[in-house]
Amino acid sequence: MQKSILILGACGQIGTELTMVLRDKYGADNVIASDIREGSVNLMQSGPFELLDATDYGAIEDVVMHYEIEEIYLMAAMLSATAEKFPMRAWNLNMTSLFNVLNLGKERKIDKIFWPSSIAVFGPNSPKVDTPQHTIMEPTTVYGISKQSGERWCEYYHKKYGVDVRSVRYPGLISWKTLPGGGTTDYAVEIFHQALEEEKYNCFLNADTKLPMMFMDDAIRATIGLMQSDPNAITVRSSYNLRAMSFSPEEIAASIKTHIPDFKISYDPDFRQHIADSWPNSIDDSQARKDWGWKPEFDLESTTREMLRNLRGQN
Repeated sequence: MQKSILILGACGQIGTELTMVLRDKYGADNVIASDIREGSVNLMQSGPFELLDATDYGAIEDVVMHYEIEEIYLMAAMLSATAEKFPMRAWNLNMTSLFNVLNLGKERKIDKIFWPSSIAVFGPNSPKVDTPQHTIMEPTTVYGISKQSGERWCEYYHKKYGVDVRSVRYPGLISWKTLPGGGTTDYAVEIFHQALEEEKYNCFLNADTKLPMMFMDDAIRATIGLMQSDPNAITVRSSYNLRAMSFSPEEIAASIKTHIPDFKISYDPDFRQHIADSWPNSIDDSQARKDWGWKPEFDLESTTREMLRNLRGQN
């Protein structure tokens, strides 16, 4: 089935891989990648690309009309660690871009929206273990505040205007294809690169800081799986909890050592430790599993194996 899709923020960590998978699925010409800057050679050569500012409503509307866009995936955002350095810029990007696509949905210029939330919506008063779908949030970061606010607006636009907006709360994401973009869980990607290059890594979080994580392939499957689901099955219009695995830096280091025995890790926590301390250790995603059949395929062991195998292949 063909459909016309626009991806805002296609050059980011998730957007790059999502674009390629959607182009394989729906045809390259039917998936319009866009970002405020150009992306990788593979991305740029694989299909249509538009230079586009996600905060510019008129520019987005022009692209939507030109390509007769039916679905938008809004992947443009400033992530947790970077947002703490530039709070107002982060708020402006994260919220203005969301209102732009929600209003396109309200005006029936597009049919369906995907917008990513994050475990950053939870705060220090949220239950740490098996954090429920509905619970106390109280985020303490700019990124988390913007994502929690975004969740409320998504649900509001769905209830008030019938906008078909769908969302998942991503945990930390691990990918060998693209580098992370300023998040608190970035260590879980950096550690693999350093393990192969130098057989050592200095981590910016404490050894026992356990956080929810997910291999990128699972995150892409979850995203597309939710978008393909029957709208009547979707009971959560704020954002769904997602779970794959939870681990600490010392646990991922131990997993790497089974492949690289001489690997060593040291710890030098910085401002990101405070952010990580406010987040859950593990997530309850039973609602996503019940509503649209979500189920992860990768655990820590298989993620470690895939990361090292593919990164070795790049060198």
